[in-house]
Amino acid sequence: MPPHVLILGGTTEARRLAAELAARPGVRVTTSLAGRVSRPGALDGDVRTGGFGGADGLAAWLRERHVDALVDATHPFAESITANAARAAAAAGVPAVVLRRPGWRPGPGDRWHPVASLAAAAELLPRLGRRVLLTTGRLGLAAFAHLTGLHFVARSVEPPGPPMPPDTHVLLARGPFTVAGETELLRAHRIDVLVTKDSGGRATAAKLTAARDLGLPVVVVRRPPLPAGVTAVPDVAGVLERLGLTPP
Repeated sequence: MPPHVLILGGTTEARRLAAELAARPGVRVTTSLAGRVSRPGALDGDVRTGGFGGADGLAAWLRERHVDALVDATHPFAESITANAARAAAAAGVPAVVLRRPGWRPGPGDRWHPVASLAAAAELLPRLGRRVLLTTGRLGLAAFAHLTGLHFVARSVEPPGPPMPPDTHVLLARGPFTVAGETELLRAHRIDVLVTKDSGGRATAAKLTAARDLGLPVVVVRRPPLPAGVTAVPDVAGVLERLGLTPP
Protein backbone atom coordinates (compact mmCIF):
# COMPACT_ATOMS: atom_id res chain seq x y z
CA MET A 1 0.00 0.00 0.00
CA PRO A 2 1.32 3.49 -0.84
CA PRO A 3 1.62 5.99 2.01
CA HIS A 4 -1.81 7.44 2.74
CA VAL A 5 -2.13 10.98 4.15
CA LEU A 6 -5.43 12.32 5.47
CA ILE A 7 -5.83 16.12 5.45
CA LEU A 8 -8.57 17.70 7.54
CA GLY A 9 -9.88 20.99 6.22
CA GLY A 10 -10.54 23.01 3.09
CA THR A 11 -8.29 25.97 3.90
CA THR A 12 -5.97 27.50 1.34
CA GLU A 13 -3.07 25.73 3.00
CA ALA A 14 -4.91 22.39 2.90
CA ARG A 15 -5.41 22.77 -0.84
CA ARG A 16 -1.77 23.60 -1.40
CA LEU A 17 -0.69 20.61 0.65
CA ALA A 18 -3.07 18.28 -1.22
CA ALA A 19 -1.61 19.45 -4.53
CA GLU A 20 1.96 18.93 -3.29
CA LEU A 21 1.24 15.43 -1.99
CA ALA A 22 -0.84 14.29 -4.97
CA ALA A 23 2.04 15.20 -7.30
CA ARG A 24 4.44 12.86 -5.49
CA PRO A 25 4.65 9.29 -6.82
CA GLY A 26 3.51 6.66 -4.37
CA VAL A 27 1.63 9.06 -2.09
CA ARG A 28 -2.12 8.85 -1.73
CA VAL A 29 -3.89 11.89 -0.29
CA THR A 30 -7.44 12.22 0.99
CA THR A 31 -8.88 15.58 2.03
CA SER A 32 -11.85 15.61 4.40
CA LEU A 33 -14.24 18.56 4.27
CA ALA A 34 -16.80 19.38 6.95
CA GLY A 35 -19.45 20.13 4.33
CA ARG A 36 -20.34 23.61 5.58
CA VAL A 37 -19.60 25.22 2.21
CA SER A 38 -21.98 24.26 -0.58
CA ARG A 39 -19.51 24.81 -3.42
CA PRO A 40 -15.97 24.06 -2.27
CA GLY A 41 -13.11 24.60 -4.69
CA ALA A 42 -11.42 21.79 -6.57
CA LEU A 43 -8.98 19.60 -4.67
CA ASP A 44 -6.23 17.24 -5.79
CA GLY A 45 -6.49 13.63 -4.67
CA ASP A 46 -9.48 11.97 -3.03
CA VAL A 47 -12.14 14.01 -1.23
CA ARG A 48 -14.66 13.02 1.44
CA THR A 49 -17.33 15.22 3.00
CA GLY A 50 -18.91 15.12 6.46
CA GLY A 51 -17.97 14.31 10.01
CA PHE A 52 -16.43 11.14 11.40
CA GLY A 53 -18.48 10.83 14.57
CA GLY A 54 -16.01 12.36 16.99
CA ALA A 55 -12.56 11.21 17.99
CA ASP A 56 -13.52 7.53 18.17
CA GLY A 57 -15.05 7.59 14.70
CA LEU A 58 -12.00 9.31 13.25
CA ALA A 59 -9.65 6.83 14.94
CA ALA A 60 -11.64 3.96 13.42
CA TRP A 61 -11.47 5.59 9.97
CA LEU A 62 -7.71 6.02 10.27
CA ARG A 63 -7.32 2.32 11.02
CA GLU A 64 -9.79 1.05 8.40
CA ARG A 65 -8.34 3.19 5.60
CA HIS A 66 -4.72 2.46 6.56
CA VAL A 67 -3.83 6.12 7.02
CA ASP A 68 -0.10 6.66 7.57
CA ALA A 69 -0.22 10.33 8.63
CA LEU A 70 -2.88 12.87 9.65
CA VAL A 71 -2.59 16.59 8.90
CA ASP A 72 -5.00 18.92 10.66
CA ALA A 73 -5.22 21.90 8.31
CA THR A 74 -8.59 23.13 9.53
CA HIS A 75 -9.47 26.74 10.31
CA PRO A 76 -7.60 28.12 13.34
CA PHE A 77 -10.94 28.38 15.17
CA ALA A 78 -12.02 24.75 14.54
CA GLU A 79 -11.24 23.99 18.18
CA SER A 80 -13.30 20.81 18.61
CA ILE A 81 -12.04 19.26 15.36
CA THR A 82 -8.43 19.89 16.36
CA ALA A 83 -9.00 18.31 19.77
CA ASN A 84 -10.71 15.26 18.21
CA ALA A 85 -7.93 14.90 15.63
CA ALA A 86 -5.26 14.87 18.33
CA ARG A 87 -7.10 12.22 20.36
CA ALA A 88 -7.87 10.09 17.31
CA ALA A 89 -4.29 10.13 16.03
CA ALA A 90 -2.99 9.11 19.45
CA ALA A 91 -5.55 6.30 19.73
CA ALA A 92 -4.78 4.97 16.25
CA GLY A 93 -1.02 5.35 16.59
CA VAL A 94 -0.86 7.63 13.55
CA PRO A 95 1.63 10.52 13.35
CA ALA A 96 -0.17 13.87 13.30
CA VAL A 97 0.80 17.37 12.21
CA VAL A 98 -1.16 20.59 12.75
CA LEU A 99 -0.84 23.14 9.94
CA ARG A 100 -1.73 26.67 11.06
CA ARG A 101 -0.97 29.82 9.13
CA PRO A 102 0.55 32.53 11.35
CA GLY A 103 -1.87 34.93 12.99
CA TRP A 104 -2.07 38.63 12.20
CA ARG A 105 -0.03 41.16 14.16
CA PRO A 106 -0.92 44.82 14.71
CA GLY A 107 1.32 47.48 13.25
CA PRO A 108 1.78 51.22 13.67
CA GLY A 109 -1.55 53.03 13.41
CA ASP A 110 -3.70 49.97 14.14
CA ARG A 111 -6.44 50.42 16.75
CA TRP A 112 -6.91 46.79 17.73
CA HIS A 113 -8.94 45.55 20.69
CA PRO A 114 -8.02 41.87 21.26
CA VAL A 115 -10.67 39.75 23.00
CA ALA A 116 -10.83 36.08 23.97
CA SER A 117 -14.21 35.18 22.47
CA LEU A 118 -17.14 36.29 20.36
CA ALA A 119 -19.09 36.91 23.56
CA ALA A 120 -16.37 39.29 24.76
CA ALA A 121 -16.45 41.05 21.38
CA ALA A 122 -20.19 41.55 21.69
CA GLU A 123 -19.79 42.99 25.18
CA LEU A 124 -17.17 45.49 24.03
CA LEU A 125 -18.76 46.48 20.74
CA PRO A 126 -21.35 49.09 21.87
CA ARG A 127 -18.55 51.21 23.37
CA LEU A 128 -16.69 51.38 20.06
CA GLY A 129 -19.25 52.08 17.35
CA ARG A 130 -22.77 51.79 16.01
CA ARG A 131 -22.22 50.57 12.43
CA VAL A 132 -20.38 47.26 12.42
CA LEU A 133 -18.71 45.17 9.73
CA LEU A 134 -18.88 41.65 11.13
CA THR A 135 -16.54 39.13 9.47
CA THR A 136 -16.64 36.27 11.98
CA GLY A 137 -18.39 33.76 9.70
CA ARG A 138 -22.02 32.79 9.40
CA LEU A 139 -21.96 30.70 12.57
CA GLY A 140 -20.72 33.61 14.67
CA LEU A 141 -23.75 35.89 14.40
CA ALA A 142 -25.58 34.31 17.31
CA ALA A 143 -23.17 35.90 19.79
CA PHE A 144 -24.36 39.34 18.66
CA ALA A 145 -28.08 38.56 18.30
CA HIS A 146 -29.03 40.35 21.53
CA LEU A 147 -27.51 43.68 20.48
CA THR A 148 -30.06 46.33 19.56
CA GLY A 149 -29.32 49.85 18.44
CA LEU A 150 -26.43 48.70 16.28
CA HIS A 151 -26.43 48.19 12.52
CA PHE A 152 -24.50 45.14 11.31
CA VAL A 153 -23.11 44.34 7.89
CA ALA A 154 -22.41 40.61 8.21
CA ARG A 155 -20.14 39.21 5.50
CA SER A 156 -19.88 35.47 4.96
CA VAL A 157 -19.38 32.94 2.19
CA GLU A 158 -22.66 31.12 2.88
CA PRO A 159 -26.00 32.63 3.98
CA PRO A 160 -26.24 32.75 7.79
CA GLY A 161 -29.23 31.47 9.69
CA PRO A 162 -30.91 32.74 12.84
CA PRO A 163 -30.36 33.95 15.44
CA MET A 164 -28.74 37.16 14.29
CA PRO A 165 -28.92 40.83 15.33
CA PRO A 166 -32.25 42.47 14.48
CA ASP A 167 -30.65 45.13 12.25
CA THR A 168 -28.42 43.05 9.97
CA HIS A 169 -27.54 43.40 6.32
CA VAL A 170 -26.06 40.15 4.97
CA LEU A 171 -23.32 40.43 2.38
CA LEU A 172 -22.25 37.22 0.63
CA ALA A 173 -18.68 37.32 -0.66
CA ARG A 174 -15.61 35.14 -0.87
CA GLY A 175 -12.02 36.39 -0.64
CA PRO A 176 -9.41 37.26 -1.57
CA PHE A 177 -10.24 40.93 -1.06
CA THR A 178 -8.28 44.07 -1.98
CA VAL A 179 -7.52 47.12 0.13
CA ALA A 180 -9.31 49.33 -2.40
CA GLY A 181 -12.39 47.13 -2.34
CA GLU A 182 -12.45 46.92 1.45
CA THR A 183 -12.02 50.68 1.78
CA GLU A 184 -14.93 51.25 -0.58
CA LEU A 185 -17.07 48.78 1.41
CA LEU A 186 -16.31 50.46 4.74
CA ARG A 187 -17.10 53.88 3.33
CA ALA A 188 -20.23 52.83 1.46
CA HIS A 189 -21.79 51.32 4.58
CA ARG A 190 -20.43 54.06 6.88
CA ILE A 191 -18.77 51.43 9.08
CA ASP A 192 -17.23 52.75 12.29
CA VAL A 193 -15.97 49.46 13.81
CA LEU A 194 -14.76 46.13 12.40
CA VAL A 195 -15.05 42.74 14.13
CA THR A 196 -12.96 39.81 12.93
CA LYS A 197 -11.33 36.60 14.06
CA ASP A 198 -7.57 36.25 13.90
CA SER A 199 -7.72 33.91 10.92
CA GLY A 200 -4.36 34.97 9.53
CA GLY A 201 -3.39 34.74 5.89
CA ARG A 202 -3.47 37.24 3.04
CA ALA A 203 -6.86 36.48 1.50
CA THR A 204 -8.84 38.48 4.06
CA ALA A 205 -6.15 40.74 5.57
CA ALA A 206 -6.99 43.72 3.35
CA LYS A 207 -9.83 44.77 5.67
CA LEU A 208 -7.27 45.37 8.44
CA THR A 209 -5.25 47.71 6.23
CA ALA A 210 -8.40 49.52 5.13
CA ALA A 211 -9.54 49.94 8.75
CA ARG A 212 -6.09 51.29 9.71
CA ASP A 213 -6.11 53.77 6.83
CA LEU A 214 -9.57 55.01 7.89
CA GLY A 215 -8.67 55.13 11.57
CA LEU A 216 -11.30 52.58 12.58
CA PRO A 217 -11.17 50.40 15.70
CA VAL A 218 -10.91 46.66 15.12
CA VAL A 219 -12.12 44.02 17.58
CA VAL A 220 -9.92 40.96 17.03
CA VAL A 221 -11.00 37.61 18.50
CA ARG A 222 -7.89 35.70 19.53
CA ARG A 223 -7.37 32.09 18.46
CA PRO A 224 -8.19 29.29 20.88
CA PRO A 225 -5.13 27.50 22.26
CA LEU A 226 -4.01 24.20 20.77
CA PRO A 227 -4.63 21.05 22.84
CA ALA A 228 -2.00 20.23 25.44
CA GLY A 229 1.09 18.68 23.88
CA VAL A 230 0.13 19.73 20.33
CA THR A 231 2.35 22.06 18.32
CA ALA A 232 1.78 23.55 14.90
CA VAL A 233 3.86 24.26 11.80
CA PRO A 234 3.18 27.48 9.87
CA ASP A 235 3.31 26.35 6.25
CA VAL A 236 3.18 23.48 3.76
CA ALA A 237 6.98 23.19 3.69
CA GLY A 238 6.94 22.51 7.42
CA VAL A 239 4.40 19.74 7.00
CA LEU A 240 6.39 18.10 4.21
CA GLU A 241 9.47 18.16 6.41
CA ARG A 242 7.56 16.55 9.28
CA LEU A 243 6.33 13.85 6.91
CA GLY A 244 9.82 13.22 5.58
CA LEU A 245 8.81 14.20 2.06
CA THR A 246 11.24 17.04 1.42
CA PRO A 247 13.82 16.55 -1.32
CA PRO A 248 17.10 14.97 -0.07
